Amino acid sequence: MPLKNDRLLRALLGHPVDVTPIWIMRQAGRYLPEYRATRKRAGDFLTLCKTPELACEVTLQPLQRFPLDAAILFSDILTIPDAMGLGLTINEGEGPRFARPVGNEADIAALKVPDPHTDLGYVMDAVSLIRKELNGRVPLIGFSGSPWTLATYMIEGRGSKEFSKAKKLMFDEPLVMHRLLETVTESVITYLNAQIEAGAQAIMVFDTWGGVLTPRDYRAFSLHYMEQIVASLRDEAEGVAVPVVLFTKGGGQWLEDISRTGCDAIGLDWTTDIGEARARVGRDVALQGNLDPNVLYASPERIREEVALVLDSFGPGSGHVFNLGHGIHPAIDPDHVAELVDAVHEISRPYHSAASDSG
Repeated sequence: MPLKNDRLLRALLGHPVDVTPIWIMRQAGRYLPEYRATRKRAGDFLTLCKTPELACEVTLQPLQRFPLDAAILFSDILTIPDAMGLGLTINEGEGPRFARPVGNEADIAALKVPDPHTDLGYVMDAVSLIRKELNGRVPLIGFSGSPWTLATYMIEGRGSKEFSKAKKLMFDEPLVMHRLLETVTESVITYLNAQIEAGAQAIMVFDTWGGVLTPRDYRAFSLHYMEQIVASLRDEAEGVAVPVVLFTKGGGQWLEDISRTGCDAIGLDWTTDIGEARARVGRDVALQGNLDPNVLYASPERIREEVALVLDSFGPGSGHVFNLGHGIHPAIDPDHVAELVDAVHEISRPYHSAASDSG
């Protein structure tokens, strides 16, 4: 089915668009009262993720409010380690916990690559259902956590600020850490290719914790594996290219390295100026981002000013997907999100004249 709105895919591939497309990380989330109602009906977060009809419902909710240019699958980055049998729980106010974290070589050797159609079939069912319900309105983004980010949760057993267990394994037993990352990478590749087969039209890899590494260790333990993922994903489906976005939070210093992975776009957090990023890598990849999420607490007038600054920094032409520099906060007023989306479409239009895109 042809897309009615293909701005996102066009921008990710550097093709001309009429306005800068926008979607928002965590756009289906707690800032929306309708999401909170559905989550209450589900009973808990994991039930919401694992019930395809409910995952579809919340995926579509932000599109019913805002003229966004993409839907993103409602799921969680920890689906893969959960399917490996680590015993995931996610309780309100506590964050994710694993009952059986991996701690040594034997634990890691026992891990199996999950079958995406059986162990993670609920995700594929959700992707298929969402595509059907979207009916070509906008493209659907599938996603996964990066191998390094997933490994940190699998080793720590929960979120962390110091990553002491993960880094201890990395420093003391690098070959064991690489074995874990190899297994997780194979799992991510299989998982994302199954999402594409089920109907995902773009892919994003969230390297949430790559930025806690030194430059040397980032290249060896995070970027190396994301490069493998990019090389192993299906590059088209239904006769259309499936672009891949890599997002390393805190990764602005490594843009040139990321651009050489073969990805189509780099996600930026708000600590990197997008104009400077474009000057460094913009001929090779598209850029996604990168408004500070806290801007959405400000007045509508200030939101428009900040949108204009990001757009002006990127400058004329395609290759930009507007987004926040990280996920939207739960306390944000939905009316401010509406202001953001409208401002991006309105203010960006002059940057996409025929002259701009050909120049």
